[in-house]
Amino acid sequence: MTDAPCNPRVLIVTPEVTYLPDRMGGLASLFTAKAGGLADVSAALISALFEQGADVHVAVPDYRAIFSNGLAPVLKKEFHKIQRKMPDDRIHLAEDRAFYYINRVYSHYGDENIKLSLAFQREVINNIVPHVQPDLIHCNDWMTGLIPAMARQLGIPCLFTIHNVHTVKTTLAYIEDRGIDAASFWKNLYYERMAYRYEDTRDTNAVDLLTSGIFAAHFVNVVSPTFLEEIVNGKHHFIENPIRRELSNKYNAQCAAGILNAPDPSFNPNNDKELKKNYGPKNYVSGKKENKRFLQKKLGLIRDDKAPIFFWPSRLDPKQKGCHLLADIFYKVISSFWDQNLQIVFVANGDYQMTFRDIVNFHGFQKRVAICDFNNELEHLAYGASDFILMPSSFEPCGLPQMIAPIYGTLPVAHETGGIHDTVVHLDVDQNKGNGFLFNTFDSYGFFWAVEQAMIFYNLPQNVKAKQIKRIMNESAATFTHANTARQYIELYEKMLQRPLIVQNAPQTCTGNFTE
Repeated sequence: MTDAPCNPRVLIVTPEVTYLPDRMGGLASLFTAKAGGLADVSAALISALFEQGADVHVAVPDYRAIFSNGLAPVLKKEFHKIQRKMPDDRIHLAEDRAFYYINRVYSHYGDENIKLSLAFQREVINNIVPHVQPDLIHCNDWMTGLIPAMARQLGIPCLFTIHNVHTVKTTLAYIEDRGIDAASFWKNLYYERMAYRYEDTRDTNAVDLLTSGIFAAHFVNVVSPTFLEEIVNGKHHFIENPIRRELSNKYNAQCAAGILNAPDPSFNPNNDKELKKNYGPKNYVSGKKENKRFLQKKLGLIRDDKAPIFFWPSRLDPKQKGCHLLADIFYKVISSFWDQNLQIVFVANGDYQMTFRDIVNFHGFQKRVAICDFNNELEHLAYGASDFILMPSSFEPCGLPQMIAPIYGTLPVAHETGGIHDTVVHLDVDQNKGNGFLFNTFDSYGFFWAVEQAMIFYNLPQNVKAKQIKRIMNESAATFTHANTARQYIELYEKMLQRPLIVQNAPQTCTGNFTE
């Protein structure tokens, strides 16, 4: 046992993750379980912390069919054989048959998701936490909502991150039937009704998993500072009152923060393999021109180097993404700039896709509008070929397209809300600042005004535009990085631990402080 100071050990608990560093263990490259942005964010944070020297471990369900990437599942004895060869493995799989053969992270059935969640948390609570002996636990979303209550009972600092404001409820009886000794920490959970006695609560008073995570955690963070404030101030009525109330309590106690996500590092026009021509700030004009020509040919659009292209990068969901605002002004946008051959490209699935197809067919816009299902390769190409992206979101917990686009010299036209407010500043050429075009009033008139502002900029002399776009590309590439995000998490971990996360010359493996 060494007397040298140890790095505090951090256990990140997440139901989704992808592209972990190879050096984290023998099977790291196989561990890809993704349903949405949480996977990318978790992987990026883990990777950034690990590369900076933090003693970081990750707990994830053993999705054998997913991890095998369509190949034969990894056999348990083979996995343990590899683990024995690499005793410093930092990836801890929660094992349960519930995970082994499913082909997606979440089930289409709510009851099944609760079973998956409880199986995952049972293994974390009963096996992984005692094995890892963490100094700090970092949980993510409702599927980990019981663990902060356990951590508080054991005196382990716990951070709870909210990526999606969605919750589920179940009873203590059902939780315990799935193998979790919730009786030991039941007082740290949040219930539908005030809970006074365990016996009266167990069978009929449902536990709210997301709100329990917020309630029990020592610190909470949301993936946008502005979205956190919007929740606390009651701006979004779709957020349930218990979630808003407990977040407000944490916020007022100075135990809540907003930390923005960052784009996947693969979004980089200098080396993006999906682009026809790679480019950077210095040669973006020729690079975007060649990508634009290629995209127009590929999608059957009018071939015109000077045609402005607007790209829709988000799912076509009218509840959040504001696609109905675009539908209201669709004809007006295209007809107002008809002589310039304005074009709109959708790379998105969703309910409103057919609405736009109907408009295109009715007006004969086939040469000016392309509506495509989501495709990773086409998404990258569209960022490289387009001049603007459209993001009229009614709310935005964080958002990534408005961060990705400026890296490619593609400017956001967006509604000022949530994470968009935190990352987009209205462009002011005279003041040499800003990176997009914002509208404040959430209606089609405000949205059209922002499109007009974008077109005014587009029609400026080339030398004026070039100066701004070069600045925007450089600033965005430096600002929207996982290193910046990881640095903020490190500062938060250190605040919770009240000591440095990374100790110079610390040994790689230390004994943790956990006691059963």
